[in-house]
Amino acid sequence: MAAANGIWAVIPAAGRGTRFGGDIPKQYLEVAGRPLIAHALDALLAHPAIAGAVVALAADDARWPGWTLLHGKPLLRCQGGGERADSVLAALRAIPAHVDGGGLVLVHDAARPNLRGGDIDRLVAAAAQHGDGALLAAPVRDTLKRADEQGRVAGTEPRERLWRALTPQAFRRDALVAALESARAAGVVVTDEAMAMERVGAKPLLVEGREDNLKVTTPADLALARYLLSQ
Repeated sequence: MAAANGIWAVIPAAGRGTRFGGDIPKQYLEVAGRPLIAHALDALLAHPAIAGAVVALAADDARWPGWTLLHGKPLLRCQGGGERADSVLAALRAIPAHVDGGGLVLVHDAARPNLRGGDIDRLVAAAAQHGDGALLAAPVRDTLKRADEQGRVAGTEPRERLWRALTPQAFRRDALVAALESARAAGVVVTDEAMAMERVGAKPLLVEGREDNLKVTTPADLALARYLLSQ
């Protein structure tokens, strides 16, 4: 699928990364000599299916390098919001007007630096055939425990048919905008784009992705990302 098909990517990167700790927003932490967000953008814009990308940044972001072109493709920026969904919505609205609103858009985490082209291939192919969109995900393989209020085991949860949601997630742009606007109007904070689509009755397709497409959330994740990207 060529870039001329107009598939754009959006990257919400307005967060402070407070769960990680430290003064540097986690998307700017360095791995293999480059910030996490640079690796994420490289993976997307190096792929032939992607025509361009929009990054949603905090209003006071002084660390953004000012990139406007990557792999010969446009890289735009916009002002994000307080929640992930606000940033995604702002980025979707910042995609150039000539891009077909019924076309696919990919939403990817800025702190997922180890995305592989094969996963993008499978995701785009699945979403193109499935009207409700698709998302990369990984089946839950660990045994799951439910805790009580004292932190003791209250039970074991069945893991069959449970998946961990990853990114990118791929949906038709106009449908995703409408779903995010609906959630906002209802006062619902959605934690990923698939959740917004589910609220309006969609059933996105789960596409098994690589387990090493990790999101850097803790210092241990950062150490693992450094190892993976050094290989």
